[in-house]
Amino acid sequence: MSDNTDNEEPSITIYSLQSCSHCKDVKQLLQEHQVPFQTVYVDMLIGEERSDTMRHLKEINPSVSFPTVSVGDTTIVGYKKKEIEAALDALPKSKMG
Repeated sequence: MSDNTDNEEPSITIYSLQSCSHCKDVKQLLQEHQVPFQTVYVDMLIGEERSDTMRHLKEINPSVSFPTVSVGDTTIVGYKKKEIEAALDALPKSKMG
């Protein structure tokens, strides 16, 4: 479920659906920037894990749309390249691997 190869928890998380093309675009963008990130495929979660994730998503994105990208303390809804890149630039370099 995770695209992170580091043992350290990444400060970037994509809440995604497997069939979402914009979600794939966000992943591609992050890979191009060579930053560690975690992907949570919400459509693959079940039970309590799904409930907890949906509750968290509603807190950071009340419309619960995808992709929802969490970069540090910043939440970006949708594939908004400039906003995502700005959030990446604001991260401490130690968090970016």
